[in-house]
Amino acid sequence: MSSIKVVGVSKRFGRTVALDNVSLEVRRGELFAILGPSGCGKTTLLRVIAGFEVPDNGQIFFDDEDVTYKRPDERGAVMVFQNWALWPHMRVYDNIAYGLKVRGLPKNEIDRRVRWVLDLLGLKGLENRYPHQLSGGQQQRVALARALVVEPRVLLLDEPLSNLDARLRLKLRGEIRKLQKELGITAIYVTHDQEEALAVADRVAVMRAGRIVEVGTPREIYSNPKKLFTAFFIGKTSVALARVEDVAGDIVYVRIGSLLIKAVNHGVQKGDRDAVVVFKAEKARSEPEWRDYVEVRGRVVVAMYMGSMVEVRLSPPGYNRDLAFYLPEIEPPKPGSQYTVYLPLNAVHAYTVGGEEDLVKELLEED
Repeated sequence: MSSIKVVGVSKRFGRTVALDNVSLEVRRGELFAILGPSGCGKTTLLRVIAGFEVPDNGQIFFDDEDVTYKRPDERGAVMVFQNWALWPHMRVYDNIAYGLKVRGLPKNEIDRRVRWVLDLLGLKGLENRYPHQLSGGQQQRVALARALVVEPRVLLLDEPLSNLDARLRLKLRGEIRKLQKELGITAIYVTHDQEEALAVADRVAVMRAGRIVEVGTPREIYSNPKKLFTAFFIGKTSVALARVEDVAGDIVYVRIGSLLIKAVNHGVQKGDRDAVVVFKAEKARSEPEWRDYVEVRGRVVVAMYMGSMVEVRLSPPGYNRDLAFYLPEIEPPKPGSQYTVYLPLNAVHAYTVGGEEDLVKELLEED
């Protein structure tokens, strides 16, 4: 296993800037997730690390070795693709053994390694089947086995579960996490699914528009996001533009319409006129359950039963936009009625607007 360092990497495709001066470090033996919306550059970054794309600027290091211009097979990185890319005319055994044969390993060593990985991934007994005779989960395991059998320095996974149904994804993401820890291999996992990233990763990099927005542990980026985009993107959220009333260190008091609330302060200064408030909407409850909490009241616009939760959209007094909150196991309130939801203070975050006007506009339109 190797550590990975990306230093000032940029990549353009024509006029499109796919990566804009990206730098990050992945520790040895870490499962590191790259998370972001479609088109943010995460797959391009993975391909640059793998060696399938050459950066316009910047360097890639595995440990202290500069691998920027080395081929994928020379740098010891193996990639599991979104569509698995299995050879349809080869049986499972031969799909897994292919990379070892290309490397010219002796037959007995190839057989030993293939038998080992078949057993490791629960594929024993399937070695003589063709890909079309396998389920989606089995095909995914074969793709993973083909990557692991060559004993790579770095394992790169590009949305490996996106073609599977929801139930199987839940099962296999746990298996990938367990397997990576057992083998101690350094792995980078690209996904647009935030729940998946939080579940599997030791640390997560959030990307937007070709840049790294924030890096932290899953708990850090969910519970205490330092950046506005991270706060909005992670979890079920609602966003409001608010007027700043007072700043008291780590707490800021803001007014949303005529509703006065407090929030955790992320860079709002005395003298700022406006702030953006991001609510972790899935933390809402119908009764206060915490010593330090925030009340949000308003007229019920719509309430929708969603199984494990109810979505309640409120229109706060004097504010021209609805705010959505997600409450567990309640009787949906009637549209038009007045209703109050409660959130813990650490689920309400306020960010400065300064320098983020375009992002604020985008988030308010998207919310």
